Amino acid sequence: MINTDQPLRTGHVWLVGAGPGAADLITLRGRNALAGAEIVIHDDLANRELLAHCPPGCEFLYVGKRAGCHSATQQEINRLLVLHARAGRRVVRLKGGDPAVFGRLGEETAVLRAAGIPYEIVPGVTAACAAAASAGISLTQRGLASAAVLATGHECAGKTGPALDWEALAQPGTTLCVYMGTRSLGPLASRLIAHGHSSDTPLLVISNASLPTQVIRSGTLETAGELADDAQGTPSLILIGEVAAQGAPSAAANHFTAVTHA
Repeated sequence: MINTDQPLRTGHVWLVGAGPGAADLITLRGRNALAGAEIVIHDDLANRELLAHCPPGCEFLYVGKRAGCHSATQQEINRLLVLHARAGRRVVRLKGGDPAVFGRLGEETAVLRAAGIPYEIVPGVTAACAAAASAGISLTQRGLASAAVLATGHECAGKTGPALDWEALAQPGTTLCVYMGTRSLGPLASRLIAHGHSSDTPLLVISNASLPTQVIRSGTLETAGELADDAQGTPSLILIGEVAAQGAPSAAANHFTAVTHA
């Protein structure tokens, strides 16, 4: 928790997970960080309602990125973190989900360490967990799934090393959680089927998880392309595996809209 009774002598950065979307899913530690912030550098998927926790006079900088449209490059974000921390300010870097899950955390902490700036990482609820909860399922379930794999459907262009081996990742007894994969879901499903995975493998495409605008689309690898086309333009999490067929009938009471494709 930030001590706001006395200002810090030097700048400090809190890298805070905002959670999956709903404003009340941020942690208490994250909320406390916002309550002591002097400047918040926030992403597109961080709920704007969270900024109400900040004190009067707090400055807000939007640096959102979505579907290739960036208001600021990662290099510019890194520069802003260092600039404001060196000015002695209490800086909160507010990210959707958990900062350590496809949140560019490693790049930002490397820059802060190199600049000698103290920082703290505040975990958040990641999209895979929120999506599973919204659908009324468990990512791991005795007899169905003994492992859950978090993977990105959008690998960066400058990545060094081999591309993801999707066939190896999507194994029986595993729930595959795909982030940022709506655009690539159709081709991915075709590859999995071509490499021996059943076309009847269940999957869910969960858009805007935890929000009132949440939509859950259910289908199989065979109908994946149709589901992806229907979900274009909305932040979505994809769950592939047998647990995807275990959704609770009462889940509709959790304020989501279920759309099923045969």
